[in-house]
Amino acid sequence: MNSLAPRPARLNIEIVFDFVCPWCYLGVRRLLQLLARRPDMPVELSWRPFLLNPDMPRTGMPRADYMIRKFGAEDRARRLYASIAELGAHEGVAFNFAAIRRTPNSVDAHRLVREAARAGVATRLVEHIFAAHFIEGQDIGSHAVLASLAASCGLDAAQAAEFLASGEGAEAVHAENLHAHRLGINGVPCFLIEGEHAIAGAQEPEVLERLLELALCTARDL
Repeated sequence: MNSLAPRPARLNIEIVFDFVCPWCYLGVRRLLQLLARRPDMPVELSWRPFLLNPDMPRTGMPRADYMIRKFGAEDRARRLYASIAELGAHEGVAFNFAAIRRTPNSVDAHRLVREAARAGVATRLVEHIFAAHFIEGQDIGSHAVLASLAASCGLDAAQAAEFLASGEGAEAVHAENLHAHRLGINGVPCFLIEGEHAIAGAQEPEVLERLLELALCTARDL
């Protein structure tokens, strides 16, 4: 091995997302599958909150009420979700929208991810929270549910519950949400690479791969 060979640059990818967004789950799954297939792409993932429903009550609301409020009619929402479920099936995501009984306030979930980043398990927790909501229909606004998910990622459930009850980090989540809007981000998921390259939407893996390769080449040339 040539010890003088330049070390590959490590790209910082900021994922701006919300847990109640199925497109975010799809986009995150595609990104993580790409990174698993391309271990030669060294990256650092940072998870940034975006609140699609900033006025959502703290305890959330019944799913049926939310769909009428957002889409005008449940039938319209079901048609949209059916198309998303079809796309998800190709990525190994078994969307189960019928299992979702409540649309949660996602602030606490974002708070917990910020805390999990300290232990290096933020990405794993993000995947678990997405699956709990969109596949298992769990209420991810519930502190008990979130603490259990934290434990499944190796964190201490009691400490997670204590953290959630404290309210710590809520202001930071709202501040990051505001920052995203000030950057001009009005839809998620959005992937920011090295603070310079940005792409929005649940992009096909090939599109993400080309963007990452471009950013990696640029970083290595610096």
